[in-house]
Amino acid sequence: MADGGTGPDEEEAARSADRKGGPGHTVLLAVALAVPVTKVAYTVGGGAAARDVFIGMVLTDPLLASVLAVVVSRVVFALFAARGAVPVERGVLRALQRVALTVVNPVAMGVVVVCFFGPWWGLGTGLAAYALRKGVVVEYRTGRRHPHGHRASRRTTAGSRRDGGYRPSRGLRRAAALEQWAALGLATLALPLLSFVAALDGQAWTSIVRCQVTDGTRTESNRLIELGRKGSGVVGWNLDTEEISNGAGCTGEESLYVREPWWRD
Repeated sequence: MADGGTGPDEEEAARSADRKGGPGHTVLLAVALAVPVTKVAYTVGGGAAARDVFIGMVLTDPLLASVLAVVVSRVVFALFAARGAVPVERGVLRALQRVALTVVNPVAMGVVVVCFFGPWWGLGTGLAAYALRKGVVVEYRTGRRHPHGHRASRRTTAGSRRDGGYRPSRGLRRAAALEQWAALGLATLALPLLSFVAALDGQAWTSIVRCQVTDGTRTESNRLIELGRKGSGVVGWNLDTEEISNGAGCTGEESLYVREPWWRD
């Protein structure tokens, strides 16, 4: 008599799904990335205020942040696809799974970029991430790429037969091939170059404030790179004296530039 529990086959199927990094993993990553940023952006007002909360070099450069988001989205998806997460069979349920796997992460990346840099940057990031992920789906559905491992390959081959020999249009196949070159270019050329430029562009990685700094009996107005808050003042790197200072009565400055870019020195 059945006891209502799961049988060995069901347990093995559950373990297999966990090893593949299926939809749950993708949704978890998307939510873990998008929700905290959205919460902070809504709370502090978005834009510059959100960038001040999330300190970092990447968040001062919209192009670098967008390229990084696209590359991360594609790499994560390719990793899951290589472990068998992309369903290749026909059917409404499988089609919905493919759509969800392809769309959810680019949407999350787009939301994050919108919070920091505005809707146009977010839209471009989301569309680029979706295009690269769609290329991965086409590669696996046509059998040009297979999950790692012999057992996974046999399952994928069998799935392809059940899929009725899926043949996308010639334009879609060319787009999938272009996707591989685009992903390679973004990951190996654009991302390192933009990172190098952002690192040496002369901009501070967080807010610059002008504060009253007291040294003994002398008080001066100095520019500080904000490192933290202490009481009603700021602790930061003093750009005028080149040392850590405590500042009071601070006001923010619009420009983040501390010095000329490396290529202009």
